[in-house]
Amino acid sequence: MMKVDIQRALAARILKVGQNRIWFDPERIEDISIAITRNDIRSLIHEGAIKKRYDIGVSRVRARIIAEKKKLGKRRGEGSRKGKATTYMPKKQAWMTKIRAIRRELRKLRENKNIAVSSYRRLYRYANGGTFKSIAHLHRFIKENKMMRR
Repeated sequence: MMKVDIQRALAARILKVGQNRIWFDPERIEDISIAITRNDIRSLIHEGAIKKRYDIGVSRVRARIIAEKKKLGKRRGEGSRKGKATTYMPKKQAWMTKIRAIRRELRKLRENKNIAVSSYRRLYRYANGGTFKSIAHLHRFIKENKMMRR
């Protein structure tokens, strides 16, 4: 077999691809080995003796199969999850969990007479407005604003 490295390099430069993506017609290898100028290579490309191989991409078959399964509700278990638990919880559900805990704590403080009824109403409204992030935040607020009795 004849050396066609130079022709391959020229063809690659003309077709603007890497040398591995150049295909030579095995039956026209003699004609190709004779070609020494860019014009010779261009004419061989035009004749179909030299072609550009298509780039091999990443197969989407596996991705499509996984997408189909996810559509059916598979592959969504605990082990497949990334991120916090709240990421998979609807925002309303997270809010309800938080506000119920804060209101429960406020009720407990009022019943144990740790805060005045007027303070309770004010704190309840603050909670409803989303002021408190957690029960700890609520306690910190009460302490800072000296609403605690005793």
